Formats: sequence, C-alpha cells, structure tokens
Amino acid sequence: MTEGVTSNELYQQDEPMEELEESDILAKASKGDRDAFGFLYERYVDRIYNYIYYRTGNIHDAEDITARVFYRALHHIHRYTDRGVPFSAWLYRIAHNLVANWHRDRSRKQEISLTEVPTITFKGKAPEQSLMQSEERDNLLRLIRNLTPDRQNLIILKFIDHLSNAEIGQIIGRSEGAVKSLYHRTLLSLRDEIGDQFEDL
Repeated sequence: MTEGVTSNELYQQDEPMEELEESDILAKASKGDRDAFGFLYERYVDRIYNYIYYRTGNIHDAEDITARVFYRALHHIHRYTDRGVPFSAWLYRIAHNLVANWHRDRSRKQEISLTEVPTITFKGKAPEQSLMQSEERDNLLRLIRNLTPDRQNLIILKFIDHLSNAEIGQIIGRSEGAVKSLYHRTLLSLRDEIGDQFEDL
C-alpha cells in the first residue's frame, strides 16, 4: 500500500467519479484534485449559467459571470464546509453575489432581449398553437423582469432551478419562513399582473 494513503482513499483513487458520493468528490476537489473539480463543473455549469442568464438577460455577460463563479469556486473550495445544504447552494450564492455586483455596476434595470431567449419547439402542434405558446412565454418573461430583483431571484430559483425553500434561503440569505412569505406575495403579485393584462385585451 502507498505510504500515507488509507485503503479507502486508495480505493477511491481508482473508482470513477460517477460512482463516488458528492461529499467524496468535494473532499478530493478541496485537496486540489482538478479532475474532481472538473466533474463538479460539468455537473453544475448549465444550471448556474441558466440562473445568471435569467438574472442578467445577456448571453455574453452570463457566460462571463459563469466563468467567474467557477474561477472563484476553484480558488475557495478548500474553505467550503458542508452545513447540511447541497454544494450547488454554495455555487448559487457565489453567482447571486456576482450578479448583484453586475446590477450595481450598471445601476439600471436590464431587460432580457426576447430575441435571445431560446425558442422551444413542440413537434406535432399547429403553427398557430406554437405561436400562442411563444407569446405566452414572452409575456411571462416580461412580467418576471418587472418584479423586484429579490422576487426575480425567487421565481428563477423556484421554477427554473427547482430548488427548495431551504436552499433558496441559503442562497439569498433569508430564513425558510421568509422565503415562503416572499413566494406567496410574489405569486399574488403575478396573478394581479396577469389579471390586469387580460382586462386590457
């Protein structure tokens, strides 16, 4: 046996990343294992990018901020400690802070360019039905962009990233109860906005 290496560690060195628990992968990454960090990057990069894109509305800035999130994570992963929430919540927290800085630097609300939003196509449906769905999606995006930043955050994390209230609370720095309350108020606000739109038709 290699000196200074336990039998469990030696076994894990030969075991594919896919078969390891995330805690084991994190332990390897925190000790400087670039392959382990690369595995974590591949697992979470799309989710973090989507979150940042919906918060900034700009493809190029989303790509830049996503790169900065993982650069920062790589250089601080040795400080990461498991406090009962997923590693992804730590990444989202880094992204949340960088996006907040991005908005502060611009000091004005950014609108999502609707031409940049990926078009979802549904096979077998009539063109007019697809057009209606596209218009509904665009209207929903406009409504979300009119929300305050904390409510935008909540909607994206809840419905796009499917995170729990506890995970969202860890990311935005609020208690689980406060997240539930904000969620309820946000849904009521969106319902009122949608109702106003129908009245204007």
